[in-house]
Amino acid sequence: MGKLQEFDITLANNKVVYGPGESISGTVKIRTGSPLQYKAIKVNCLGSCGISNKMNDSSWSLEEHYLNSMLSVADKGILAPGEHRFPFQFVLPAAIPTSFEGPFGKIAYCVRAAIDTPRFSKDYKAQRPFYVLNMLNLNEVPDIEQQSCAVTTKKFSYLLVKTGTLMLKTRSDQRGYVPGQLIRLSTEIHNKSGKDTGYVLASLVQMVTYRTKRPVVDRRTIAEVEGAGVKAGKHAEWKEQIIVPPLPQSGLSGCRLINIDYFIQVSLKSPETVVVLPIFIGNIPVNLSPVGSIPTSPSSSLAPSATGVMPSAPPVEHDPDGELGAGGFTSEEIPTKSHSQQDPSASPVTMSPSAFSHAPGAALPPGRLPGATAPLFCLSTGATIPFFTEGDVNPIPTSCSLILPPEYSSCDYPQEPPPTYEESCSSVDSSFNSGQ
Repeated sequence: MGKLQEFDITLANNKVVYGPGESISGTVKIRTGSPLQYKAIKVNCLGSCGISNKMNDSSWSLEEHYLNSMLSVADKGILAPGEHRFPFQFVLPAAIPTSFEGPFGKIAYCVRAAIDTPRFSKDYKAQRPFYVLNMLNLNEVPDIEQQSCAVTTKKFSYLLVKTGTLMLKTRSDQRGYVPGQLIRLSTEIHNKSGKDTGYVLASLVQMVTYRTKRPVVDRRTIAEVEGAGVKAGKHAEWKEQIIVPPLPQSGLSGCRLINIDYFIQVSLKSPETVVVLPIFIGNIPVNLSPVGSIPTSPSSSLAPSATGVMPSAPPVEHDPDGELGAGGFTSEEIPTKSHSQQDPSASPVTMSPSAFSHAPGAALPPGRLPGATAPLFCLSTGATIPFFTEGDVNPIPTSCSLILPPEYSSCDYPQEPPPTYEESCSSVDSSFNSGQ
């Protein structure tokens, strides 16, 4: 192996996730088989964002840097044969963004070490990636605990000469969620026509904007549920839920080149009708007080809280004759045809938001006692960071197994990449089952 037998970087306590303002420390380990002359041994702590108009292109068209600190751990000398250790420590800036990786850009952090050798000799380099999580506290978002509601009406023609009116109304139980929580949706469809509607589709959508000179918008459907259509002249209700998988938080605070938005889209195939509910994905869940809590019983899921203030909805077309009133219809229940997060052949499981509460090597949140099974290193959709959340969120039983979206990141780190979705999911299942 020549003069250099080992050149590695180890982070203290094998920690992999850090917060803004935290100290990151570790050791550079060098083992030589024969004397190695050097001019300097340097350690750099780096963090940057790069974006491009081309998919999976590492030649960035725009970049911004968050961190570039250098420390010289040894000056000119000779490394004798054997093992040598050089400690280092850096303090991360207070406003750096969360790690992220998508097809058109990424936010990445690493510690890099280099042995500068005399002229005509080979230089040696080593690198260790780490991840930053800039926590988004959903309780700091205005009106986050209130229900979100959207409604639209559409007049359409069919059979050449006939016309009809349709109203589509959707409500979610709140505006913000953390991975592992349920998005509860309630949808009403008033079909004031003589024609059956097409199927109804509810989707959780992620929209990532890369702010190049010609902005690139990457829109992905994270999960979707399909319900049956509504018969002619009927008023129907549809209640469904979507589990929030591990996702990077909304906004990516501190980054000016990449922005992340989420929304729920409910649409009808025929006539084509769409309503959209913007939502936030964060790390610290909404702390709902008993007074402002959302009713969860089936009979009251569409009714606003007695004391809560209902958010304003998009303008509705004028209906002077009251044709769309529910009183003229017998309400029916829309059956669900398919769910992208359900596997009919799988046995029921209980999915707890705490499954995304801790990553190996990450510091335990304040006040949390170390448990027996901690494991859950979940890769997020479009990101390379193992996201975790804080706060008290009760486990929510579900009727099926959770299926996460496919991993599509193009991480090219040379050392110890994060686990795949399959590995993460098997870790989640085994950890949960062992805890029961």
